[in-house]
Amino acid sequence: MQIVVLDGYCVNPGDVDWSPLKKLGTLSVYDRTHPDMVAQRLRGAEAAFVNKVRLNRDVLFGARQLKFIGVLATGYDVIDTEAAKERGIVVTNVPAYSTEAVAQHTIALLLSLCSHAEYHSALVHEGAWTAQPDFSWWKIAPVLLYGKTMGIVGCGRIGTRVAKIADALGMRVLGASVHEHPDFPGTIVPLETLMKESDVISLHCPAKADTVGMIRKDTIASMKDGAILLNTARGSLVSESDVKDALESGKLSGYGADVASEEPIKLRNPLMHAKNCILTSHYAWSPKPMRQKLIDVSTENLTAFLRGAPKNVVS
Repeated sequence: MQIVVLDGYCVNPGDVDWSPLKKLGTLSVYDRTHPDMVAQRLRGAEAAFVNKVRLNRDVLFGARQLKFIGVLATGYDVIDTEAAKERGIVVTNVPAYSTEAVAQHTIALLLSLCSHAEYHSALVHEGAWTAQPDFSWWKIAPVLLYGKTMGIVGCGRIGTRVAKIADALGMRVLGASVHEHPDFPGTIVPLETLMKESDVISLHCPAKADTVGMIRKDTIASMKDGAILLNTARGSLVSESDVKDALESGKLSGYGADVASEEPIKLRNPLMHAKNCILTSHYAWSPKPMRQKLIDVSTENLTAFLRGAPKNVVS
C-alpha cells in the first residue's frame, strides 16, 4: 500500500515516531505540501494523512487510487467530506487526543493573566525588587480566582476538563452547551446567563454557523465589567477588533488565546498590539505524548480500515 503524509512537520518535527505507519505499507512523509503540489503527491497513493492541507473536490476526484484519508487532528473541515463520500473514500479523525493538554494550556493562560508571574519575574531580574524597601512588592496585584465564576462555552471533553480544574481552584462553574454532559461539574445555564454572571469565560466549542463571531460587541457588552476571556478553540469564534476595543476600554480585563482568525497570525491582526492580551501560537495540543498518540491512533484507524471495520469515521 502506498501511504503519503502531506504535512507531517507539526505532528513530528523529529521527536516522535512514524514507524507504526511504516509497517502498513510504503510511507512517504512530506513536512509541508503547497496546494499546487497536492495532486502530484497523491498520485498513486491509496491512503493519505493530512493535518491542515485541504483536499477539495477536484483533488479527491483526481486521486484515483485514493481509498482512505486520515486526518491527523480532531477537526476535519479541511476535507470536502461530501466529495469523499461520492468517491467512496473513507475519512477518519483522531478524537479527544489532546484533552488534557488543551485544558492545561487554557488554565495556564488564565493564571498568566491573573498572577502576572512572567511580568514580575522580568522586573525582579531587572533589579526592581532589589531596589524596594519592603520584603513584598508588586506592580500589579494578582487576581484571586477562588470564589469567582468560570463560564465554559462548550461542555465537551475539553470544556469539562477545564471545568474540573476551575472547580478544584474553588471557582463556581457554569456551562452552556447544546448537548447534555453528565460529567460536567457545574450548572448548565443559557448562554445569556453565562455571559452575564461569569468572571472568566472560556471558549471550547467548534466553529459552526451559529458560533462563528459569537463574541462580538453586543455579547461583550452583556458581560461583567472586567471579565477575562479565554479562547483555545477557534479564532473565528471572536471578533478580534471588538475584543481589542473591549481590552482598551477595560470592559475586558484580559484575553488569552492560543488561536487566531488567520494562522499563522498576521501582523495586521488587531490583537497584536492590544493590552492585557496573551497570544500563543496554536500549540496547546502539542506535548510530545499527544503527537505520538496522533500517529498511533491514526495507524489504528488505517489498520481497522484495512481489516474492513473502519473506526473514527467522519465520512
